[in-house]
Amino acid sequence: MKEKVSIMWFRRDLRLNDNAALYHALKSTFPVVPIFVFDKGILDNLDDKANRRVEFIHSALQEMQAHLSKLGSTLEVFYGNPADIFLQLLAKYNMVNVLTNHDYEPYAKERDAAIASLLSAHNITFTTFKDQVIFEKNEVLKDNGEPYTVFTPYSRKWKAKLNEFYLSSYPTSKYAHNFYKQQLLEIPSLQSMGFQNINHPFPSKELQAELIKTYADTRDFPRLDKGTSRLGVHLRFGTLSVRELARTALELNETYLNEIIWREFYQTILWHFPHVGNGKTFKPEYENIEWRNNEEEFAKWCEGNTGYPIVDAGMRELNATGFMHNRVRMIVASFLTKHLLIDYRWGEAYFAQKLLDFELASNNGGWQWAAGSGVDAAPYFRIFNPTLQMQKFDKAFEYIKKWVPEFQEFSYAKPIVDHARARARALETYAKALRK
Repeated sequence: MKEKVSIMWFRRDLRLNDNAALYHALKSTFPVVPIFVFDKGILDNLDDKANRRVEFIHSALQEMQAHLSKLGSTLEVFYGNPADIFLQLLAKYNMVNVLTNHDYEPYAKERDAAIASLLSAHNITFTTFKDQVIFEKNEVLKDNGEPYTVFTPYSRKWKAKLNEFYLSSYPTSKYAHNFYKQQLLEIPSLQSMGFQNINHPFPSKELQAELIKTYADTRDFPRLDKGTSRLGVHLRFGTLSVRELARTALELNETYLNEIIWREFYQTILWHFPHVGNGKTFKPEYENIEWRNNEEEFAKWCEGNTGYPIVDAGMRELNATGFMHNRVRMIVASFLTKHLLIDYRWGEAYFAQKLLDFELASNNGGWQWAAGSGVDAAPYFRIFNPTLQMQKFDKAFEYIKKWVPEFQEFSYAKPIVDHARARARALETYAKALRK
């Protein structure tokens, strides 16, 4: 008779330390088989086969595998449909339970419900845990039980609720001997799944205390390589514990801590108002905006050829590296939605395709903020002047020169729109939509 085992299903929690579901799995009665599934339902829809996010995941899995091999265990990595993979696992193991961490995105919720149903039919429990955020779902609510839709009061309640319990690490290493012992298995290559290696270095997950200390003073200047931590991708895929990062931020810099809280605010919004993750504006009246949606202008925005240097620098940085500085993200989003009157969903989709640190909740939240249609949004009449933004945050053109070296040459693109006219057009269009 086959030995009873627990399955630990890794998804966006790619680390062996301080992992909620892994801790509970290792503490349970049965040996733990760790698995990861490259989901065909997601990967097969990616047009870019030189996808940096897929490569990042692959790299993180290799790092985990190296640690597991020292413990006489192995990560079982699959490429396929999760339901099909679990049917294979049912045939291979005497599974008692499956443990994993919460994922709040619409597709993930549907997938998890289907897997839970499949397992239930075989009398196997499916249990999920909070891991990628400090607070989730209904943990930070107004006194009347309603969800917050404005960041500042949400952040106050978040901080008031915070204590050592929520920041404590899960001591997974204490129970590492409970991993299922078996021969090391190979991880499918990127090529076998139709993807390519780029082999550009990824941002370090090392917590740089000095950077976090000075974050409030440096975060708005895109020329600074160490003005921001670039840890977003590590939070996105769970290669870094949010509890560890929050402890550091709490000790060193409240401004940095606020960025963590913004991320959780948007996760909460997605949970309570799932329509925002399905292509709908948070504020329904903004569905009335008559977007111009000029495809030629959108292409120039995507390529970084708008004739506005700070916008073009940001887009070129994104296209080349998968990263864009946060200040510049706001500038390019405002330019697309207000100057060009192109539907924010076009920009949201482009960022989703290109950003290494893409998260549905934060990406949607940021784009709806720029468009004025979201929670806690800037008033629609607040329109960034890209020239003033450049003068304020890249006065010596250091960032511009790096990404748009020709910006002072005759060869540089002429502005595709006049700022004053575009601003007036946006104000008129928004006002008309909101009168309906």
